[in-house]
Formats: sequence, structure tokens, C-alpha cells
Amino acid sequence: MAEPQAAPVHSPVLMLGGGLMGLAIAHQLACRGRSVTVLSRDRHEAAGFAAAGMLAPHAEGLEGALLALGQESLRRIPDWVGQVEADSGLACGLRNSGVVVPFRSSVEREAFPTARWGEGLDRAALERQVPGIGAGFRCGLLFAQDGQIDNRRRLMRALERACIQRGVRLLEGVEVQGLLRGGVAGEFQGVTLTTAQGERQILAAGQAVLCGGAWSGLLLSGLPVEPLKGQMLSLQAPREALPRVVFGPGTYLVPRQDGLVVVGATIERCGFHRELSPAGLRQLQRGIRELLPAASHWPLMERWSGFRPCTPDAGPLLGASGIPGLFLATGHHRNGVLLAAITASISTELICGTLDPVCAGLLQAFRWDRFRDCADIGLSAMVCR
Repeated sequence: MAEPQAAPVHSPVLMLGGGLMGLAIAHQLACRGRSVTVLSRDRHEAAGFAAAGMLAPHAEGLEGALLALGQESLRRIPDWVGQVEADSGLACGLRNSGVVVPFRSSVEREAFPTARWGEGLDRAALERQVPGIGAGFRCGLLFAQDGQIDNRRRLMRALERACIQRGVRLLEGVEVQGLLRGGVAGEFQGVTLTTAQGERQILAAGQAVLCGGAWSGLLLSGLPVEPLKGQMLSLQAPREALPRVVFGPGTYLVPRQDGLVVVGATIERCGFHRELSPAGLRQLQRGIRELLPAASHWPLMERWSGFRPCTPDAGPLLGASGIPGLFLATGHHRNGVLLAAITASISTELICGTLDPVCAGLLQAFRWDRFRDCADIGLSAMVCR
């Protein structure tokens, strides 16, 4: 399938979603001199405000093409963050803290998909990296190359300001109702939307990126993206009490520089029901006790939930869609923060017609038509409300 040709420089680009992906792509396009408008119903419901901010393709145990995508994004993150910080004047909270993955046996450790990228830890070394780690964990892996970013409190705010500084138009409180198409090939021509004041409007554009996260499938029926809810909480630890991110089985602890520790996360298939539940809290508390018993005594600061946009193979949907002029940047599941840098690069280069060989090679595994149902239907035939 041929990629759509880049539109003229004066043609606007719409971001259909104002979360992490929408802001990251908008900022990169604006840096290239493109006119960009971000459409968002409520940016604060986006996964970028809910995620823990781990940059950990190795600690996550990613494999195959998804690992390669994550590794390339990890390589690009320092420069990407540097540009966001330069434009916004705000720190994003990027930390090369390293991530420890504990195991109950050496057999489990050796079977871990990314074990060869980590440093093996016996019980004594594991205790030095994570003082007080649960007695049930006998060994571990240290991925010193992995890290974290404070997406919830810093990165999202910095990206928004960087976009504004670059002239991006941010429309908050608007809801996209449908896509406008025309021409011989059914090209993308704009959207119909409802404003925050309840007015129905048409916004014309030559190109757009569907980056609505877990809500993407509501606009394009048949798009294989579903919400998976995650409940999370934060604890206030003594400063320096936890030097490394700890990625345990079913529970992870992400320490910020000021002592706040983000704990996550449940995995719930329950549609868009955001409610926090006692069962979710109990699951997180049980995981904390097993992973780091001392942390169960740290004060609880906040609880929240978010929705991961998940595809059938847990990989994102990137690049051109079956609708000329409409691009996809969604379905990142639990790796959205990690993959933001490479997603912004691929999307920007596609739209500007400058896709480099590295991005082109990575993109092939994440096209929309890799799923049989999508290939049979074709996005060009999907119902656009």
C-alpha cells in the first residue's frame, strides 16, 4: 500500500486527540514549520496523565519488532526531551534511574526475553540495588539503560507549553463527531465536531493524525483498539529510600526524585468505567507487600485510573491508514510514554515526506493492515460518523 503524498506546507494538520501522542506529534510538526491544530475533548483523561512514565523496553521484556521500536525510541528520547525543554522552559523529569526486575528463581531469570541486555543479580546484589526487597525474590536483572520520566506532573505540561510556543492551536473541550471525505479515492478532507459551547462545526484540513488513544475506535468503527483500565496509586517515601525502579510480577514501583513513588497497575477489561474499586486497591497493596514490605507503611498520597489503548498483539498502529491523508498513532498499550519519541518521529516524517530508512523499516511491523479483520474490511470502507 503506497503512503499518501505529503500535503503542501500551508495545509493544516489536525491531531485527533490531545494526549501525549497528539502533543508530541504536533510539537514535532510545528518544529518543521507546519500549521497544526490539536482537537481534544479533555486532555486530562488521556493515558499520558495516568501512566507511570517507565522508559523500559528491556525491563518490560519486549520482543521482536516491538523491542526494536522501543530501543530506537529510548535512543531518541534524550534529544526529544531536550527539544521539549528548550521550547517550553520546563524540566520534564527525565531520569536514567535504571530498572530492576526481580525473580523468584534463576530459571525464571534465564527465561526472561531480554535477559541478555541486563546485568545478573544474585540475592545479595539484588538487596544492594533494592534494599528491603521481598524475601521471595532470590535473584534479578538490572537494566541500567532503562529509566523513567515524570509524565504526569512534568512532561505533559512541558509538551503543552512547547506546542504553544511553536504556534500550535489547541482546541480543548471539542468532540470530533466524524470524518469528512471526498474525491475519487475518498481522501480525508476534515472533520465535523461539537465545540465546548455545543455548536456543531466543520473544520477543513488536508491531513490528520488519529491519536485518540483508547477512544480511537469510537471514531473509526472496526479499528482494533480497546480500552484496558489500570488503577494506580502513589506513596510518599523518604527521599532516596528507593534508588531504582522496581518492575515486579504484576506490580511496579517508580520512584521520583522528590520521594514520590508511583505504584501500578491493575489490568481490567471493563470498557470506559473509570471508577476506583476496593478490589483494585487491595491488589496493589498486596503487590507492594510482596515486592517491598517497607513500602506498605509509606503514606498513600493519591489514587487514579487510566485507559491503555490495546490492540490484539499489544503493538501500536502507526503510519498511513486506508484513508488517504489520515495517519494513525494509537494502540500503544502500556508503552505509550516509551514510544512517544519514535511515534512523533515516524508520524512527522511521513507527513512531511521525509521518512528515513530506519523509521521506514520499523514502521512495517505496525501498519494497520497487519490484522486480518482490518485488511478484509479496509479502513477506506469503515463507517465514519
